[in-house]
Amino acid sequence: MTAPALTVGTVVLILAAGQSSRMRGGDKLCELVDGVPLLRLQCERALGLGLPVYVALPSADHPRLALIADLPVTPLFVPEASEGMSGSMRGAVGQMPAWSHLLMVLPDLVEIETTDMATVLAGLAQAPEALIWRGATEDLQPGHPILFDGSLRENFATISGDQGGNCIVRPYRDRMHLVPLPDQRARRDLDTPEEWAAFRAETGR
Repeated sequence: MTAPALTVGTVVLILAAGQSSRMRGGDKLCELVDGVPLLRLQCERALGLGLPVYVALPSADHPRLALIADLPVTPLFVPEASEGMSGSMRGAVGQMPAWSHLLMVLPDLVEIETTDMATVLAGLAQAPEALIWRGATEDLQPGHPILFDGSLRENFATISGDQGGNCIVRPYRDRMHLVPLPDQRARRDLDTPEEWAAFRAETGR
């Protein structure tokens, strides 16, 4: 599925510079889903939009790079990731060329697929007056992915801490459009071995 026509100048940023600190030594982005490492799978899903895809990574020597080295994505090495998600976002966006809209994807939301990303992008046509279009659960709990208007780019330069996109979203809640996605996929991340085990038991994947 390709991106909607209104997305000229839109790019995708996959935030893959986190430490997987709750995995007790494992790396959640290296976990296999349908036989494919999760980070690679999410990059392939994002590439299905037909848009430029950037991937934030901790460093050039990190093992995650090998998972996507042969894919047509642009890696961004972000030492600021040690500060938390805000550092990852600030460092990655600061390296990117100009964009009209930025679709930010968290790769550990394993059930987010190409169609879900395209659905969030389609929010541009549904609510052109918004500045933020955010994936949500079917009962409208805010989640991911999040699409940012280009006018918000400078806001990324000053964020800090581990609140990530919420630092940018909060002041613009009245200009945010929620885009419902099926079930709870917009918020279901897998951060621990137990969550991965439950996911595999439930889905067989």
